[in-house]
Amino acid sequence: MNTGEDAQGLRKILDFTRLISLFILSIHFYIVCYKAFELWGWTAALTDRIVINIAKTGLFTGILKPKLAGLLFLGISLLGAKGKKDEKIQKNSIVIYLSNGLLVYLLSPLVFYLRWNIPLIAGFYIALSAIGYLLILTGGTRLTRLIKNSLSTDVFNSDNETFPQEERLLENEHSFSLPTKYNLKGKVRNGWINVVNPYRSVLVAGSGGAGKTYFVIRHILDQQLKKGFCLFLYDFKYDDLTKMAYNKLLKYQQNYQVRPTFYVINFEDLNRTHRCNPLDPDGMEDLTDAAEASRTIMMGLNRDWLKKQGDFFVESPINFLTAVIWFLRRYEEGKYCTLPHVIELMQADYDPLFAVLQTQEEIKVLINPFISALQNNAQAQLEGQIASAKIGLARLASPQLYYVLTGNDFTLDINNPDAPKVVCMGNNPQKIDTYGAVLSLYVNRMLKLINKKGKQKCSLIFDEYPTLVANLITTISTGRSNLISCTIGIQSIEQVKKEYGSEQAEIIAGICANMISGQVSGDSAKKLSETFGKIMQDRQSMSINSSDTSISKSMQMEYAIPASKIATLSSGEFVGIVADSPNVKIPQKMFYGEVQNDHEAIANEEVAYRPLPIIQRVTKEDVRENYLKVKKDVQRLMELELQKIKERQPKKKKKRKNCDVIGKTGTGKMNTQQKGLSV
Repeated sequence: MNTGEDAQGLRKILDFTRLISLFILSIHFYIVCYKAFELWGWTAALTDRIVINIAKTGLFTGILKPKLAGLLFLGISLLGAKGKKDEKIQKNSIVIYLSNGLLVYLLSPLVFYLRWNIPLIAGFYIALSAIGYLLILTGGTRLTRLIKNSLSTDVFNSDNETFPQEERLLENEHSFSLPTKYNLKGKVRNGWINVVNPYRSVLVAGSGGAGKTYFVIRHILDQQLKKGFCLFLYDFKYDDLTKMAYNKLLKYQQNYQVRPTFYVINFEDLNRTHRCNPLDPDGMEDLTDAAEASRTIMMGLNRDWLKKQGDFFVESPINFLTAVIWFLRRYEEGKYCTLPHVIELMQADYDPLFAVLQTQEEIKVLINPFISALQNNAQAQLEGQIASAKIGLARLASPQLYYVLTGNDFTLDINNPDAPKVVCMGNNPQKIDTYGAVLSLYVNRMLKLINKKGKQKCSLIFDEYPTLVANLITTISTGRSNLISCTIGIQSIEQVKKEYGSEQAEIIAGICANMISGQVSGDSAKKLSETFGKIMQDRQSMSINSSDTSISKSMQMEYAIPASKIATLSSGEFVGIVADSPNVKIPQKMFYGEVQNDHEAIANEEVAYRPLPIIQRVTKEDVRENYLKVKKDVQRLMELELQKIKERQPKKKKKRKNCDVIGKTGTGKMNTQQKGLSV
């Protein structure tokens, strides 16, 4: 029982044990150094008789035996000692005291081999033994005051926030894997990020410089081409990834049953670009296709409209553009159904343009509101409805864009089993607003063509996805069964919210089953931390009072990867979760480690890359000629259609006597006195 009487009794026993130790040493000194004591005059007959009787026990034969006995009793006295705990005492100091004390105490008999006089040798021996004894006593006393379970010195709790990770390399015909090194309770181990089911989509997040392209996307690109995927690559910083894709395709093209064809779309170097018409009439089956294309173009040119869908002055220009696109689709089987022809046709005056558009029965319902506004002299409203479309599209009226958009070198069905493709589209960070709208149109048209049954497995890789206006939600949700893998690169969820709005950003982040994130902060880091969940972690606390020190330990559920850790990741460090498949189970889905890259090998590989091939030599005259041809095509179309309308007017005038015919003023504008339009 821990009472005052028990403590006092224990203390007396310990003191008595230590006294026995000192008594044994005293008798030992008297016997061994007897001649010195005689010279000093410290002997007596009574003392000699008592010591002789004690020596008969056999304990004091030799030098080492009594010293070990004294040391034993000293150790027993220290075992029961209970000193006040001191957190400043270090183990190193205790080891020094005890080791030096034992060394001096046990090696002191070596002084007897010295050729000194007897009193000097005896005094030196007794002094060394006493010093060693005191050092042992001091070290033992400090040992009783040492806090044996000292608190953790891991300031940032890094070791406590570690967890087991997948160390097996898991592969199948669809997977890609990234080698990592991770920390587990202070030990560095090798691990793998195994994305065995990329068809459940991969979200790669990381602020600028976090390494999402260098450490993640380039590996995905490499391994998926190696396994025979068709590929669409959106290369925001053209031509870094495009050049890699071209060279990897050359390396792995033998892995395909049907060798894919490599295509590039960019608007900077026309010698190294193919031409493709995103409004290809063969891919536009009904009016809804035109409406989707129109919405993509207008949202790409006016990013703020993504958050205002449904507003009158947002939907009106979209409907007007839809009408123009569908008119060209129906006109002579889509002969002029290209975006440049759409842009030029929209620049025509309202009255002849409306008259021409009304010749197509399907789009009358779309242009009737604009005709009504014109007839009712609501010029301000009409300009508000149409000018947004005309002004935005005018930014695309460049000869370079016209040249690329009017050709037809390939179609966007990249996963066609008979004609697989690797398509790379490059953007320019300096011209995001202009090129982004056109590339968004390419992407949305492609998504509709590839998400079908019976196609080849394909991969869609979007580097800096928020610079596009592409609706990937449907593809991510339904493309899994059609073997479509989506890799979406973003800087943070906040960036997606800014471009697409909170609702779409939350959906995109929620439906991507594979998440790989580098350094992000704010809400992105917080939501990722909550997604990763909590693990059981050790907790310690220490209480020091005047008489004792107590340490308590507990286990508590805490976040496995706190938001603060995600916000301070170094370049190349990634956290995330992977998804498994029914035939490949992954028990450890969560990871937190550093992706391993062989930097020297990558640098040597890039030096040996072949440059992108020249598709054809394009001169300024070729571009200019194509630009003027588009304008002439639209001018000829308007002249022919207006002529047809004039030829039909007399017949219709007889049938509808109360309707006025189309009239033109000297400036070509519609006569405001007219009551209606006749065609």
